[in-house]
Amino acid sequence: MANKVLVETSARHVHVTREHLNILFGEGYELTVKKMLSQPGQYASAERIDVVGPKKTLAGVSILGPVRPETQVELSLTDARSIGVTAPVRESGQIKGSGACKLVGPKGEVEISEGVIVAKRHIHMTKADAAEFGLEDKQVVSVKVDSEGRSLIFGDVVVRVSDSYALAMHIDTDESNAAAMAPGTMGEVIK
Repeated sequence: MANKVLVETSARHVHVTREHLNILFGEGYELTVKKMLSQPGQYASAERIDVVGPKKTLAGVSILGPVRPETQVELSLTDARSIGVTAPVRESGQIKGSGACKLVGPKGEVEISEGVIVAKRHIHMTKADAAEFGLEDKQVVSVKVDSEGRSLIFGDVVVRVSDSYALAMHIDTDESNAAAMAPGTMGEVIK
């Protein structure tokens, strides 16, 4: 399907550095693969931590592996507001000046002064996918999602091109619920 892309819901999760993993779970701890994700080499781990804001705690938030160069917490706007954290809408990795929180694991806790974001909706694609779609890295498109009584068009979708990716669009739970999405939902890319 020329302009169709699988739309996946990315629930709240945390990416941690090696240093923070050691503090949260103990020196030398390794994440346990629970489920491989659609993006090559990425997985949901069995490990969970608490994300603590000024108003409330989100208990049992999944850690995605492998470890990253920077700790990053990805929440929906509803999650961020419920715990009292101001989280800007950003592309993954763009954490400068973003929200702060505390992370609590079984062996310790970490205060992060920045790193809480709401992930900007995006499409992962390879160079071959981008050529087929007629798109370029960092291009902004819209994606139409049809569902029973809740069809909508997502604007401001960033195209991210790398041969280390697999073709899929990622949105958060607020966005998924707004479109009443079911697993396997396909979206139509509109330039």
